[in-house]
Amino acid sequence: MKRVNGGDYSIELPDTVEGELSILKSEIYKVTMSLREQNERLKKEKLQLADSLSDISHQFKTPLTSMSIMTDLLLDGRLDEIRRAEFTGQLSRQLERLTWLTDALLKLSRLDAGAISFNRRNIRTRELIEKACDPLLIPAELKNQALSIEAGDGIIYCDPDWTAEALLNIIKNCMEHTPAGGKIGITASANVLFTEIRVRDSGTGIDKADLPHIFHRFYKGRNAARNSAGIGLAMAKAISEAQDGALEAKNPPDGGAEFIMRFPKVTV
Repeated sequence: MKRVNGGDYSIELPDTVEGELSILKSEIYKVTMSLREQNERLKKEKLQLADSLSDISHQFKTPLTSMSIMTDLLLDGRLDEIRRAEFTGQLSRQLERLTWLTDALLKLSRLDAGAISFNRRNIRTRELIEKACDPLLIPAELKNQALSIEAGDGIIYCDPDWTAEALLNIIKNCMEHTPAGGKIGITASANVLFTEIRVRDSGTGIDKADLPHIFHRFYKGRNAARNSAGIGLAMAKAISEAQDGALEAKNPPDGGAEFIMRFPKVTV
């Protein structure tokens, strides 16, 4: 037991005849295996935490460095008004990005800790989709992208605010990977088991190498946008699964990328 306490789990106890010593041997073996598994899990979690902290540090370092440079430039009295306005605008956009990043990381940590109480209720699926699309209408118009909704009069059981945020992140990802003039279609359907929302774009699709990792936090695919943080899709999946739902992605045979969100039917 002293060796186990010191981290040595490779202990083989000699066989004994049936009786109390044999039972004791079995219990010690179970405890030893449990301690070894816990130790391996803690090591793995420690490495994951280190990787996450490194990723978070990188996400903050880039905009902070940019903001520091622009602040120095703005302090230069010789800077003309046109350049000053340009740098001020860039500084404002970087601040918005940092605010969003901080908010997203806090939400992810709360989801991980199970500290969010979802206010689930029945809501019309079209209403939920429109709620998610509303902040994206102007960016889509500026990019000449068409957002279409086919939802009918179906009902979905979920937390409207959190689920709309998950859906917004999915649609936003599709917009980023769809060229100007492209289309993003959102459809909803239901059966006796679940309600389903599909978001499909007319972009180039998801690289096969990226597909298994697309929902991993901080993961950036080969075609990721330059300012992508790799958080949006991870948050969308976490929100879906926290409500007993599911989220998957695939490349349809006729092109583009498709995201499928499903929530079980619940009678309330």
